[in-house]
Amino acid sequence: MLREFRDFVVRGNVLDLAVAFIMGVAFANVVNAFADHVLMAAVAAVFGEPNFGNITITVGDGVIGIGILITAVVNLLIIAAGVFAIVKVAAAAQARRATAAEDEAPVPSDEALILAEIRDLLRSGAAGPR
Repeated sequence: MLREFRDFVVRGNVLDLAVAFIMGVAFANVVNAFADHVLMAAVAAVFGEPNFGNITITVGDGVIGIGILITAVVNLLIIAAGVFAIVKVAAAAQARRATAAEDEAPVPSDEALILAEIRDLLRSGAAGPR
C-alpha cells in the first residue's frame, strides 16, 4: 500500500497539480496586491473611498455588504484576465514549437524514398506476379 501511495504521489500529474497550486497561491497574492494597492487606490481617487467594502444596503435591521462582493468580483476578473493571458502565451509558444519541429523534420534520403516507393507498390499490388 505504501508503494502504491508513493507511485501515486510521484506520478507526473500529481506533481504538476502541486506546482500549479503553489503558483496559483503566489499569483493570488500578486493579484490581491494589485487590486488592493493599485486598483483600489484608483477607486479611492475617483470615488473618495479606498475600496468597495463600505458600500452597503440596509434592509430593515440587516446590512448587506454588497461592496465586499464587488471587490471579490473585481479580483476574480483580474485573476481570470491573468490566467487567460498566460494560457494564450503558452498556446502561442506551443504552436511555435510545433511549427519549428515540423520545419526541422529531416529530409528523407534517396534510399528511404526508394523504399517508400517499393512499399507503396507492394501495398497496391502493382508489383504482383505476371
